[in-house]
Amino acid sequence: MPEIVWDSKLYDKQHHFVSDYGADVLQWLAPRPGEDILDVGCGTGQLAAQMAEIGAEVFGIDASTDMIATAKASHPNIGFEVVDATKLPYKNLFDAIFSNATFHWIEDQPALIEGLYNALKPKGRLVAEFGGKGNVKSITDAISVAAKNLGLSAKLINDFWYFPSISTYTTLLEDRGFEVEQAWLFDRPTKLTGEDGMLKWINQFATHAFKNLTSDEAEAIKSLAIEILKPKFFNKGEWTADYRRLRIKAWKR
Repeated sequence: MPEIVWDSKLYDKQHHFVSDYGADVLQWLAPRPGEDILDVGCGTGQLAAQMAEIGAEVFGIDASTDMIATAKASHPNIGFEVVDATKLPYKNLFDAIFSNATFHWIEDQPALIEGLYNALKPKGRLVAEFGGKGNVKSITDAISVAAKNLGLSAKLINDFWYFPSISTYTTLLEDRGFEVEQAWLFDRPTKLTGEDGMLKWINQFATHAFKNLTSDEAEAIKSLAIEILKPKFFNKGEWTADYRRLRIKAWKR
């Protein structure tokens, strides 16, 4: 996972669509009262709180200390802890595992899937949604083109996200012993708030791409990338990001 410092306040204020769309994923999970549920990549805890309101016993984990601090402050009756998702320590504890917008940040997928499998009780279920093949391709392409035009391609990092196809990810799950019930790859154009919405999106989610660049170099790439994107993705004062999501439901055999 790239070293990213998450701004939980910006995340909730500017990018609340992450949890808003995640509420739809909960329909696939269909949490029930009394179930023990692990929320992997819980962020600021908004979706964990929705599951808890139904009566589930929810425990949320995230790699970001800032996210977990906000989650604990906002939802003191729910358990949250800073945990690396590739090092899950749980064994046969949870009836279900839920994750929204997290798996695409994780490089070591075999370690993640091993931990998920071990954490579930027999016949437990996994429901997750994350970036799928082609996710935000227009944005990443624009950043790459801008870096190339400015002679900065060699310093740009552009391979820190994991956006798999259906076949790739279902094979990983099945190889570990999961039975995949549903897998859906779909376009989900996503509105970004404000005229500076694309810049704020890049600053929130793509900062790692510019790790090896000076501040001036990074800002030059961002500015040019935004100009490249503007004709197609900026309309009537509002930006749209070309999201593609992969949603999975699987069972521990």
